Amino acid sequence: MIALVSLISPFRGDRDMARRRLDDGEFIEIHVATALSECERRDPKGLYARARAGALPNFTGIDQAYEAPQAPEITIDTWNMSAEAACECIVTYLQQHRYL
Repeated sequence: MIALVSLISPFRGDRDMARRRLDDGEFIEIHVATALSECERRDPKGLYARARAGALPNFTGIDQAYEAPQAPEITIDTWNMSAEAACECIVTYLQQHRYL
């Protein structure tokens, strides 16, 4: 079984803790690399604007730090990769490492 879980996980320590809870090879970190300006542009709920106005304290990327992964298994660069290419990248990784 493969579970793909999408989270905003701003702290390296939290991601490392999740990795340690699983057996080797069971945690695949996918870093979806997106510039803050693009996150703000894509924000349908206006959360970034609210955070910038002070209405949402401790908002990742605004007034709370984001620690990018140092060695993710997969990086998806949303500036240079379409959604289809990102999916292909993930599927290819899973095939090459015999998950699929």
